[in-house]
Amino acid sequence: MNILGISAYYHDSAAAILCEGRIGAAAQEERFTRRKHDAGFPRHAVHFCLEQAGLTFRDLDYVVFYDKPLLKFERLLETYLASAPRGLRSFLQAMPVWLKEKLYLKKVLRDELAALSGAPVRNLPPLLFTEHHQSHAASAFFPSPFESAAVLCMDGVGEWATTSIHHGEANTLRPCRQLDFPHSLGLLYSAFTYHAGFKVNSGEYKLMGLAPYGSPVYREKILDQLLDLKADGSFRLNLDYFEFTTGLRMTSKAFDELFDGAPREPEAPIGQREIDLARSVQEVTEEIVLRLATTAHSETGEPRLCLAGGVALNCVANGRLAREGPFDDVWIQPAAGDSGGALGAALAVWHQYAGKARKPQTPDSMAGALLGPGYTEEEVEARLARVGASFERLDRDDLLSRVASLLASENVVGWMQGPMEFGPRALGARSILGDARSPRMQSVMNLKIKFRESFRPFAPAVLAEDAEKYFELVGSSPYMLQVANVREEFRRDVAALDQNRQGLDRLKTLRSEFPAITHVDYSARVQTVSIDQNPSFHALLNRFKELTGHGMLVNTSFNVRGEPIVRTPEDAFRCFVNTEMDYLVIENFLLKREDQPQELRDRDWVSRFARD
Repeated sequence: MNILGISAYYHDSAAAILCEGRIGAAAQEERFTRRKHDAGFPRHAVHFCLEQAGLTFRDLDYVVFYDKPLLKFERLLETYLASAPRGLRSFLQAMPVWLKEKLYLKKVLRDELAALSGAPVRNLPPLLFTEHHQSHAASAFFPSPFESAAVLCMDGVGEWATTSIHHGEANTLRPCRQLDFPHSLGLLYSAFTYHAGFKVNSGEYKLMGLAPYGSPVYREKILDQLLDLKADGSFRLNLDYFEFTTGLRMTSKAFDELFDGAPREPEAPIGQREIDLARSVQEVTEEIVLRLATTAHSETGEPRLCLAGGVALNCVANGRLAREGPFDDVWIQPAAGDSGGALGAALAVWHQYAGKARKPQTPDSMAGALLGPGYTEEEVEARLARVGASFERLDRDDLLSRVASLLASENVVGWMQGPMEFGPRALGARSILGDARSPRMQSVMNLKIKFRESFRPFAPAVLAEDAEKYFELVGSSPYMLQVANVREEFRRDVAALDQNRQGLDRLKTLRSEFPAITHVDYSARVQTVSIDQNPSFHALLNRFKELTGHGMLVNTSFNVRGEPIVRTPEDAFRCFVNTEMDYLVIENFLLKREDQPQELRDRDWVSRFARD
């Protein structure tokens, strides 16, 4: 049985394919169109998944969409009617799109699939729909290594649900609890993202990165005024402070008054207020997550937890949950947001609709999230030659030695190997790498290569077998979804240096022997790299360890600000040649920036991507 899963029309459209229950391929549409968070029908991702699996539309048994548009329409109508006449402007903007397209999404999807397949609609496979949180829960539990587990999903909103608890056993998912719109942890966090001047559904990770520079001075205001939080983690938002139910803004004037000013203008300087707001809502978020997890534990009696939904990308909360929560083990879907809904929908059909048995795999069945396109050496050589690049081909052993030496000399290296990652994190297949020991690496990467805000932290990729040597890590973190502190023996005493520094000025203080990956609070967003899940990246880390004594590198996504992660050799070359990266590696080919013809550089290239 072959099942194609699709997510689309909100943000981060994607496709995934199951072949007899095995994940054959998965990819986000943005990687093909080069439009970040592309919400359109994922025709390129669908085409890739079919091609990768060696299938055509005739071979598919089902196509499944990741949520139920009629339920979502019901929620919109009820929300507008409950708040009328407020929200009329928003209502008038939303309804034409719904009445023209989204209300008839079944027809829209069938037309898109027919156009893509070249077959008449009547010859298409059956089209099914799962509920949004069912898709999240399925993506969390079914690929996990657990026979049974509690499943916690938290996001902005699906149809009605914003938070849900399920109990996963064998091939079943039993709903236990649900919190409904408008009371949403994801939307609460997005409201502060908006107020801090970042883009909703894009800049939440910036807010998380900003939080450690601040103090939680607004924490009590949030808990006292914005929401009524219960012991079980459920809560109700005070809608006087929000406009996402009725207006075109996330927050109201009452929110502005409560938090000492209007939203920061995008790209304006970040002040202490924004920094303190970030810290305050981050602490509240962590408290809610911990309470919800405790409820999931008591509700199911399970010692293991699976997470999905956009809030599950909050790796600081995940780290606290792993350290302080009631569970012995936590597994997080690497594509936890809406893109993972495509995979979850397909898995839900396989196990819940078709009733197929489930055999958990160790460490999981996600193949290290390396589920996207890859390229042979012959393809890479031909594509690099076609763009006019200068390169040399090395055997594998020489390549690893050369790259390890270049990294140890503080060079920045673009690294493209094997299949592309599925999900928002680069995991050593489409990465930019640097030496974590370098005091200059963070500023060089942020300002000269990524062209992004100076405060943004970088993650360490570390040999899985060495992770506990460097970090206070609970379990493994293969998908870079858990924050852990750098161990005491590698930290520096910076109390005297920090005494007269506040906010982002604290960036200037070197806090550990690995300053490029140590955040202002001594934390790091850790990726543990195992030989089984990513042998190529593991081999490079091992070679770097042989040279320097440390199997750890800075790992950031291979893109610039506003650009999706690179997919093809051409994408990688353009990003490399138009930034200040020193070297590029694609499979066994090594490129040096200084050797590239000047006419291949495009000064306007970066400006083509909208700032996120």
